Amino acid sequence: MIDWEVVMGWLSFIILGLIAGAIAKLILPGRQGGGWLSTLILGVIGALIGGWLGGLLFGIGYEDFWSIQSWLIAIVGAIVVLLIWGFITRGSRKA
Repeated sequence: MIDWEVVMGWLSFIILGLIAGAIAKLILPGRQGGGWLSTLILGVIGALIGGWLGGLLFGIGYEDFWSIQSWLIAIVGAIVVLLIWGFITRGSRKA
C-alpha cells in the first residue's frame, strides 16, 4: 500500500528545492554554469545538503513546507551548492 503522506512529503521537498534553486540563481551575481534545469536540480541537491547540515550543526531541520526556516535552509544550501558548482565549472566555460 502506498503511504501518501510520504509521497507528498517527497514531492513537496522536490518543489521546495526547485524554487530554492531558482531563488539562489536570482540572488547570485554573474553567470553560473549550466542552464535553468541544472540550476533547479542543484537547488534540490542544495536543499537536501542544507537540511542535513542544518540538522547536524544547529539541530534544526525542515519543519513544514511553509515554514520560513525550511525556506531559508533550502535557499542557503542551494546558494552554497551553486557557488561550489561555479568554482568547478569556471575553467570549462568559453569567454
